[in-house]
Amino acid sequence: MSTAKLTVDLTALAENWHALDALTGCETGAVVKANGYGLDAAEVSLALARAGARQFFVAAAEEGAVVRQALGPGPGISVFSGHMEGDTALIRDHDLIPMLNSVDQMLRHMESHPAGRFGVQLDTGMNRLGMEPAEWAALRDIALAQKPVLLMSHLACADEADHPMNRQQLRSFIELTANNDVPRALAATGGLLLGRDYHFDLTRPGVGLYGGLPFTESRPVVSLALPVIQIRDLAEGETVGYGNVWTAPRPARIATVAAGYADGLHRALGAGGVMLFADDTPCPVVGRVSMDMITVDITDLPTDPDSLEILGQHQSIDTLAQAAGTIGYEILTSLGGRYRREYIA
Repeated sequence: MSTAKLTVDLTALAENWHALDALTGCETGAVVKANGYGLDAAEVSLALARAGARQFFVAAAEEGAVVRQALGPGPGISVFSGHMEGDTALIRDHDLIPMLNSVDQMLRHMESHPAGRFGVQLDTGMNRLGMEPAEWAALRDIALAQKPVLLMSHLACADEADHPMNRQQLRSFIELTANNDVPRALAATGGLLLGRDYHFDLTRPGVGLYGGLPFTESRPVVSLALPVIQIRDLAEGETVGYGNVWTAPRPARIATVAAGYADGLHRALGAGGVMLFADDTPCPVVGRVSMDMITVDITDLPTDPDSLEILGQHQSIDTLAQAAGTIGYEILTSLGGRYRREYIA
């Protein structure tokens, strides 16, 4: 087959959740937005629920509906974008918990779904989502009287442990949420790793579950093997790919593999000298990454491979991301729809 194979290790995903949960003294949820970080929200949500997660977080109500259909009744499913116009039916029918971000969202929720659960998102300095301190001060008593199920905020610099913004936001969150008994949540993966001062009642790890930094102890969850379509011999001085950007410095053996930027392997990878691997042996990408194909120098391999691994035990999502000048999140969420997917439980 000429379609690349993407393998998702659901056991590793569950073990990553357990490892992060063990670092906390509170409940540990799971972020499954962006279609479970590109790995299929239904599959990863079910695996995480089996591991013990009972609180799930998504970006949009539509994502929440998919997770609810997978999990059934019971687990909490919170929506970071809150209660947007047109979301009422989805929130009501799928028992979603909007994290309300503004006075307008609060009014919309109280008017259209007064019996529905909700949380409140507070802006502690990131200036992205959430009620600002003055807005919260004006609304706080009214909101608390409606019995929110969670007060939350989000850290801007949690992947930099010594960044002063972390303590600044922690102080702000404590001040904004003082003197009430509503459960609180501040930490995603990076915040969870900052220590228990940041944990409060609930943590919500995301990328660390899927094998990404800053959780250095995470097990790889994704492996991606690219089938070799053709192998050819080049003489010294011959060129490869669009634009003739790579010239063979010696006699070379070149493999063309079946994947490209249409599959989420960014065009920038060609310029970064990214390594694909065959049994630990690095094989550099040569030439430009094209829509459906990548060319790889396999001159130093002892035998011709049937496939080459670009993600897995030998290369993490963050290593690949560094070569492309991006972050592991983007590698994960860009993984394309053409891959043959296999889920290992």
